[in-house]
Amino acid sequence: VQLQASGGGLVQAGGSLRLSCTDSKCTFSNNGVGWFRQAPGKEREFVAAISWNGALTRYTDSVKGRFTISRDRAKNTVFLQMNSLKVDDTAVYYCASHRSSVISTGVHDYRYWGQGTLVTVSS
Repeated sequence: VQLQASGGGLVQAGGSLRLSCTDSKCTFSNNGVGWFRQAPGKEREFVAAISWNGALTRYTDSVKGRFTISRDRAKNTVFLQMNSLKVDDTAVYYCASHRSSVISTGVHDYRYWGQGTLVTVSS
């Protein structure tokens, strides 16, 4: 499995970005996929996750109502639409493939990780 995250960049507070996570090996179609983020000096934290078929999603409280996770199984891609961005959302965002078809919030529940994409929100 080789995951590649993209779509990060610099945006003003209140703006939007859409992150993409593509699996070039086409092997995470039966797995849950999560997005995590890590700000400088902080631990990696859970952001959102989606089950293998897209039926279940989960979000950390701080992004509920602003972020939306989705997946296109035909394109083997998972998206994270981020709206109403805040300065506190600034971090490197990582996508990861869960060890199974379900979703959870623990970092260690995910087996394969992408390289990360930097999101910077300016005030």
